[in-house]
Amino acid sequence: MSRSAHPAGPRHADVLPEGHYTAPPTDLNALDPRVWARTVDRDADGVVIVGGVDVKTLAEEFGTPGYFLDENDFRARCRAWREAFGADADVFYAGKAFLCRAVVRWLNEEGLNLDVCSAGELATALAAGMPAERIALHGNNKSEAEIRRAVEAGVGRIVLDSFQEIVRVAHIAERLGKRQRVQIRVTVGVEAHTHEFIATAHEDQKFGIPLAGGLAAEAVRRALKLDGLELIGVHSHIGSQIFDTSGFEVAAHRVVGLLKEIRDEHGIELPEIDLGGGLGIAYTSEDDPSEPHQIAKALRDIVHRECEAAGLAVPRLSVEPGRAIAGPTTFTLYEVGTVKELPALRTYVSVDGGMSDNIRTALYDAEYSVALVSRISTAEPMLSRVVGKHCESGDIVVRDAFLPADLAPGDLIAVPATGAYCRSMASNYNHALRPPVVAVKDGQAREIVRRETEEDLLRLDVG
Repeated sequence: MSRSAHPAGPRHADVLPEGHYTAPPTDLNALDPRVWARTVDRDADGVVIVGGVDVKTLAEEFGTPGYFLDENDFRARCRAWREAFGADADVFYAGKAFLCRAVVRWLNEEGLNLDVCSAGELATALAAGMPAERIALHGNNKSEAEIRRAVEAGVGRIVLDSFQEIVRVAHIAERLGKRQRVQIRVTVGVEAHTHEFIATAHEDQKFGIPLAGGLAAEAVRRALKLDGLELIGVHSHIGSQIFDTSGFEVAAHRVVGLLKEIRDEHGIELPEIDLGGGLGIAYTSEDDPSEPHQIAKALRDIVHRECEAAGLAVPRLSVEPGRAIAGPTTFTLYEVGTVKELPALRTYVSVDGGMSDNIRTALYDAEYSVALVSRISTAEPMLSRVVGKHCESGDIVVRDAFLPADLAPGDLIAVPATGAYCRSMASNYNHALRPPVVAVKDGQAREIVRRETEEDLLRLDVG
């Protein structure tokens, strides 16, 4: 049986593949600033600090595993995206990356809008005071209850994902006596250079309405006929963890082509275009992401060029960074439990978390960095695999890494760039308790999402 055909999924068919790793780093104690949050450093004793607090203190107060978030870094990234795109564009933080009430308040204070894709995310946004007109609702299968809640709240836009949803949103808005602002999500046939499960603009997938065959143009016709809808623009999203903007160029060309068709057929120019998010971050030192101002210039140039060629006024541009804001701001702190050497293979380093707090390695073949953070070491590097404590051979946190050969039970190690899609995708597998999210700033640390307890688990178990 081939690896890809394994009934339990591809991670299970080959748990000891050839390692994808480079030579050991020259300094195992170094912390690459491209990968770690901005206030992360080592103190005079070699212990890693974030926001002015060392990891030993954090572990003692909040336990491990835990997600530790650099609040100043998070806010600075919000401002960088806001300033890069300016007042004539909209930046929607993609809440699916990581969302809680504290994050919503930060977004509001830093001037960002918010993209939600479920009733729970919408409830969190509203509970934390995000103005409804600055919220967008996404999703490929929104329930009537979710749509009704969004329309009643007055969200600034709903992104329509299917022909059925066009009618569904229109009818709900009409029953409520409202006219809902909407965009139509189109799939533009762009093959983003990313993992299959996070590429979202090729035609054979669940999101959006294809441009091919005139389906997106037909969706526009239907939306324009319905009194409950105000069609304000077109939405496109080509995938996630993307470093090359050439895919956005092709997507913009095709979306602007649709806008031209709309003008020619209906005599209107839609005022907005949303190119989605998906911009990559550095998970390892080999990754080289662009800065927000570089991305903003590239996307603006693309849209301006395409609109000029099509004879269209330039629409208001929207983007949706999530991972690019949240991802680099956070590391996951673990305590080492077992160190198991397999001669001629590698050393397995087992930690007190695993796939319940970071499923991305198992799900996407994601690559991460890892470092010993509770001390410095002058020991030789050893090829390691950081694994969790769950009953799965695929329970891998970092597939291939070099850690000091004197690593021992009780040491603290940390995996950076875990602010996006780790806590938000965390689970209770093996009845694990989901870790807390701790915001650290100016020498102070506080839980913004508390650690789950056994009482939390049992409260839902009604017997």
